[in-house]
Amino acid sequence: MNHLLKTFSQTGLLVLAVNLGAYSQKRMVADNSVPVEKGVSEALASFRKKNVSQVAYNLAFTIPAQKAMPITASESVFFHLKDNKQLLQLDFKEKNDHLKRVLVNKKVVPIDHRNEHLVLPASALRQGANEVKIEFTAGNLSLNRSDDYLYTLLVPERARTVFPVFDQPNLKASFTLSLSLPTAWQAVANGPLQDSVVTGASKTYRFAPSDTISTYLFSFAAGKFTPIAQTLNGRTMNLLHRETDPDKLRLSLGPIFQIHADALAFMQEYTQIPYPFRKFDFVAIPDFQYGGMEHVGAIDYKAASLFLDEGATQDQKLARANLISHETAHMWFGDLVTMQWFNDVWMKEVFANFMADKISQVAVANSNYDLKFVLDHYPAAYGIDRTSGANPIRQPLANLQDAGSLYGNIIYHKAPIMMRQLERLMGPEAFQQGLREYLKKYAHGNATWPDLIAILDARTPADLHAWNEVWVNEPGRPIFDFDLQTKDGKITQLLVKQQAEDGSNRIWPQLFEVLLVYPNAVKELTVNMSERQVRLPDAEGQAAPSFILFNSSGLGYGVFPVEKQMTAGLASLQNPVARASAYVNLYENMLNGRVIAPKQLLDVYRQLLTKEPEELNLKLLTGQVSEIYWKFLPTQERTALALALEKDLWQAMQQNAAPNAKKLLFKAYQSVALTKPAQDQLYQVWAKEQAPAGVKLTEDDYTALAQALAVRDYPAESPILEKQLTRIKNADRQKRLQFLMPALSSDVRARDAFFASLKEDKNREKEAWVVTALGYLHHPLRAATSEKYLPESLALLEEIQLTGDIFFPYSWLQATFGSYQTPTAARTVRTFLQARPTYNPKLRAKILQASDDLFRAEKLVQHPQG
Repeated sequence: MNHLLKTFSQTGLLVLAVNLGAYSQKRMVADNSVPVEKGVSEALASFRKKNVSQVAYNLAFTIPAQKAMPITASESVFFHLKDNKQLLQLDFKEKNDHLKRVLVNKKVVPIDHRNEHLVLPASALRQGANEVKIEFTAGNLSLNRSDDYLYTLLVPERARTVFPVFDQPNLKASFTLSLSLPTAWQAVANGPLQDSVVTGASKTYRFAPSDTISTYLFSFAAGKFTPIAQTLNGRTMNLLHRETDPDKLRLSLGPIFQIHADALAFMQEYTQIPYPFRKFDFVAIPDFQYGGMEHVGAIDYKAASLFLDEGATQDQKLARANLISHETAHMWFGDLVTMQWFNDVWMKEVFANFMADKISQVAVANSNYDLKFVLDHYPAAYGIDRTSGANPIRQPLANLQDAGSLYGNIIYHKAPIMMRQLERLMGPEAFQQGLREYLKKYAHGNATWPDLIAILDARTPADLHAWNEVWVNEPGRPIFDFDLQTKDGKITQLLVKQQAEDGSNRIWPQLFEVLLVYPNAVKELTVNMSERQVRLPDAEGQAAPSFILFNSSGLGYGVFPVEKQMTAGLASLQNPVARASAYVNLYENMLNGRVIAPKQLLDVYRQLLTKEPEELNLKLLTGQVSEIYWKFLPTQERTALALALEKDLWQAMQQNAAPNAKKLLFKAYQSVALTKPAQDQLYQVWAKEQAPAGVKLTEDDYTALAQALAVRDYPAESPILEKQLTRIKNADRQKRLQFLMPALSSDVRARDAFFASLKEDKNREKEAWVVTALGYLHHPLRAATSEKYLPESLALLEEIQLTGDIFFPYSWLQATFGSYQTPTAARTVRTFLQARPTYNPKLRAKILQASDDLFRAEKLVQHPQG
C-alpha cells in the first residue's frame, strides 16, 4: 500500500489523464510521487515533511443549535512549498459532497477528492508561499456533537475527519479559529479569545492564532457550559463545565485549580523551562472518551474524574491528581516536544505518566508514591504483557489510520516501569539533566526515541542501546525462580534465575529487591539482575528466613516466585508496598497455574479483608476477590461459596473504622452479591437511600446500586431503574442511565434489540456509555443469553476501529469477553481468528489481549491446580 510508484519509463515520468467531469487535464507526475491511498502513509508524511513548511490554518465554523444540521465551514491553508512539480495531497476523510469550492493561489481548481484526500494539482502550486482556500461542510465523525454542546477529539489523525489538513505530527502549524454559535453557548479553543460579536440569534467567537502545534492537538469545545476562572501563582486559568451538583462543585473546584497550579510549578522546576504556551485552560465534558486529552490551551477532561463528592475514596482523589498532573506534564512532553511519527506515541505517554507520579508525590498530602506506582502500573501492564497478543512499547507504523491501535496499557503502564528502571540505572540527576537537554534541544519541534536515547546514553556508562532492545523494542516479561541452600539454619547460597515467559533466550537487565522475612524482623537485599542467573553474596550467612518476598520494593518487572508459606505471613509485613507486591505476585502466579489455585487464593484474601489497613491495598484486594469469584471459579463452586464470602465482606465492612475502607468493602459486597439475603440487603439500602453505618453513598453510588440490582433481575414492587431515573438531577447523567436501561432489562428481547442497535455507528457515539452497557450485557449472570452476541461483536471490530476513538476497539472487546469462562466462548475467538489468517495483525493482537482471561479461565475452571 505505501510503496512508491514503480518507474514506468526511462525518463521517470508518468502522464496521468484524469477526467474530472467537464474538466480534463494532463499532469506530469515524477516517478517518486506518493500514491493517493487511504489514510496517511509514512511515505506521504515523509514526502510532505521534505517539501512543506511554515504551515498555518485559518478556520471558520458555523455551528447551528440543532445537532442534526450540518456545520458549514471555510478555511485558508498557508504553507511554503519546496518542490511544485508534483501534486500535493491534503487529508480529508469525508464524502465528496462535503467539498464545495477550492481555490489554489486565488484560482478556482476542480475538486479532485479521492481515497480520503483532496488532491491539489501541481500546475496550480508554486515554489515558496501558497494559499489554498476551501469551502466545505465539516465532517461529524470527530466533532462529538450532543444536543447542546460539542467538542473535537482529533488524536491520532482525526483532524482530517473534520477539515482538510496536513494531518501528521511533524508538520506543526498555527491555527486561527472563528466559531459562530448560538448566543447561549460558551467556547474554548487553543488560542486566546480575541473578541466575540453578537448578531441576531448567534454570536461569533474569534480566537487569536494558536501556538505552533501538531494537528492532533487542535481543539475547540462549545456549548452550554458554565465558565469559572481562578488565578494562582500569577496565572489565570479558565474552566468550562456542566456540573450541577452543588456539593461536587463546592468540594472539587478548589482542588481542580490547585492541582493544576502545583503541577505547573513542579514541571517548570523539574524541566527548568517556563510553561511554554500562551494560555492554560480546560473543559470538563460529560462522559469524555478518555480521562483527559492534552490540547494546548484547552485540555479536555472527563467530568466525572474531576468532580468528586463527599463519598470519594482516597484512590479517586489520587486518580484525579494523577490525571491532572498527567495532562499538565504533556505540555512539555508531547506538546512542546512531539514525536516525529506515531510509532513513538508512547514517548509522550510514558513521560506524562512518569512525571504525574512524581507530581502526585509532592502535590497530594500523605500519598505513598511507591505504593501508588505499584498499584497503578503493574496489574495493568501485566494484563497485556502476559497475553499472546502482547506488543512491544515501540511499534512500527506504516499508516496513521492504524495509529489508534498502538495505544494501550503497555505504553501507559509498562513504559513508566521501564522508565523508572532507566532512571535507577542512570541515577536521578543524570536522568533529569538528560531530559532537560532533550526538551531544550527539540523545543517546539519533533524528536524520536533514538534522539533521546543518544542524549541519555552520553550520560551513563551503561549500554542503553542493548538495554533498550529488550525493554522497548520487544514484548513480554521474564519469569523468575530461585534456589535457596541452607545449612545449620544459615543461608549458604541464594541464586536468582530468570527466563523469558515466551521461551526465548532474552534476559531483562534490572534492579529489584528481595525481602528475607523472619518471625520478628525482615532484611531487604538488592538484586542486580544483569545476567540470566545471579548469586546474592549478601544473603550468605544470614539466618534462613520463614519465606522470601520477591520484588518487595515494587520496582522489578516479571512473574516473581511465591511460596505457600508466605500467605500466612502477609499480614505481618509492615511495608504496604511489600504487601501490594505480594498480592500482585500471588495473582500472577495463580493465573499462570503455579503454586496456588483460584479458590485457595480467594481463601487467603478472605482472611486478609479485616487485616489490610491500607486503603489502596484494600482496593486491590477487593478487586482481585471479585475477579477470582466471577472469572475463575466454576459456577457451582461460586454458588456454594457465595453466602460465606458475602458474610466475610459485610463483617469486614462493619469492623473497619475508616469510612473509605468501609465503602470499598460495601462496593465489593455489591459486586459479589448472589444470594437472596444479600440482594435483599442491597435493595433495602437503595430503596431507603440509607447506607450502612459509616458508609457515605452519593447519587452516583445509588445509581450504580440500582444497576447492580437490575442486572440481577431483582423482583422489586416497582421498576428500580425508572425510580432511580427520577432521583437523578443532572440531565447528562439522566441521559446516560436512559441509554443503559435496555442493556439492563430483564427481557432478553430488549437486550437483543439493544445489541442490534450497536451495529449502527450513530448508536456508538457515546463510547463510555457503550462500554458500560456491554459490561452489563455480558455480565456473568447474563452469559447464557449473551454469548450469542460474541461472533457479531468480533465481526464489528474493523468498523469500530474506523469509526471509534483510540481506546474503543480494546474497550469494546474487553467489556464483551472479559467475564466469560466457557470453552464455547473461547472456541468462538479461536474460530474467528483461524478463519481470518490475513486479519489486521494489530486488531488480532487486541482480540488476543482482551480474551486472555477467557483462555486462562477455560483452563483454570476445567483443570484447577492445587
